[in-house]
Amino acid sequence: MSHNYDGSHTLSSSSARPWILAEASYGQVRQLEYQVAVLPMGATEPHNLHLPYGTDTIEATGLAERICAEAWNQGAKVVMLPAIPYGTETNMQEFPLAMNLSPTTLFALLTDLVATIEKSGIRKLLIFNSHGGNDFKPFLREICHKTEVKLFLCDWFRMVGDRQSEIFQHREDHAGEMETSLIMHLAPGLVHYAPEGGLQADAGAVKPLRFEALQKGWVSITRPWHLLTTNSGSGNPHAATPEKGIKVADLVAERLVPFLVHLAAAPIDSTFPFAE
Repeated sequence: MSHNYDGSHTLSSSSARPWILAEASYGQVRQLEYQVAVLPMGATEPHNLHLPYGTDTIEATGLAERICAEAWNQGAKVVMLPAIPYGTETNMQEFPLAMNLSPTTLFALLTDLVATIEKSGIRKLLIFNSHGGNDFKPFLREICHKTEVKLFLCDWFRMVGDRQSEIFQHREDHAGEMETSLIMHLAPGLVHYAPEGGLQADAGAVKPLRFEALQKGWVSITRPWHLLTTNSGSGNPHAATPEKGIKVADLVAERLVPFLVHLAAAPIDSTFPFAE
């Protein structure tokens, strides 16, 4: 296959990936008119005893690379920005090196990046979030009237929630079966196993909440993770397999690639993003 920069988007080699900003040259970028930017948001935090601190960033990067590649090959001029490896960790501060950015700091960072995207002529941005501690809806509400960039948000782990029970035996919260399966697929060399076999992980049990209103979700809190869990894991990871991770990645691509293709092609008019 070949690639050129006049509107066709096929690949000549595995290293030719102009949809990944970190790999693109200025010569490529100045000729391409990107229509959509995708910003992966990760975190640096413990994930039980068996997964790397960079789990969320690995997931965000690997899944974003796939959806951007497939959208590009369908003609969408998308660009994946470098992943942000830090997120809000205020409820994990009792664990060493859970690298925290407070929400206001994170919002300030995003504000500057959105301004750069706007200055570069891109008017559509997908925040592709892989960290449950990041709550970006308030940011979207705050910035929407301050920029010409149209912002969209995807928490991929919430997006696949309706299909989790078809793929996994155990409910996922943090470092459980789903995340472990994804890392087995995306970065298998970073999964830690016990000498006697099996994952080097506990069962991800959590302490029950004291109040019925919290148990039922009528009232919410920011959970102090060191009290909730034993080793930061919430959700049993031991039934994880790489094949299950592939199924999740396939589902993310199935749902987001068409979105990126349609978003790239859609004109920004007076009713965007609503139908006419």
